[in-house]
Amino acid sequence: MNPEYNYNTQEKWLPFDGFSPLITLFKSFHDLSPEMESIINKETFPVKFKKNKFISSPLHLNQYVYLIIKGITRGYIKDDSKEITIWIAKENEFIGNVSNIWNTNYFLEEYIQALEDVVAIAVPHAMSKRLYLNYHIANYIGREVAQLHYLKACEGAFISRLQSAEKRYIRFIKSYPKLIERVPLKYIASFLCMRLETLSRIRSKLATS
Repeated sequence: MNPEYNYNTQEKWLPFDGFSPLITLFKSFHDLSPEMESIINKETFPVKFKKNKFISSPLHLNQYVYLIIKGITRGYIKDDSKEITIWIAKENEFIGNVSNIWNTNYFLEEYIQALEDVVAIAVPHAMSKRLYLNYHIANYIGREVAQLHYLKACEGAFISRLQSAEKRYIRFIKSYPKLIERVPLKYIASFLCMRLETLSRIRSKLATS
């Protein structure tokens, strides 16, 4: 599940205005040096994952995180035969086993699955380490990105702690207004710690109220 590529630097970015979309994202936080842009263009590359295919699993130590350009993904764990969705991600978000950036021996029992056809940018852990070690700007940008993902994780944790199933659903649609239209209800129910039948009943009640 570690994708490889066989493009040259010029060809691979033709569908993306000639450069890695990661550069655009990073520049929304801080200007980059020409050297940083060159490294990013050379070492990141576009990948595609078909709907329902796995992007990562506990059986494969992934060497990348991915910036989603198009599509929806979910992360889940298994409790015996039951799948528990722990996060859902969409465009302009990073996915992957981020812990492996620092510890390649860290084992996380997490699966990552494409819920739609996904276009993403593969970001090698080795490149991230190189940028962090050699460019102070990279550390600032990394902190900003980490803060955004921490806030998202906090929101997910807050939703899961609400005692009322109806309040969890209402908070979900306020926090993630577009996901309800794109993600199968069974995965949303799992994320919200409720049965699919409970979610369907709540949706019916709210639709008639």
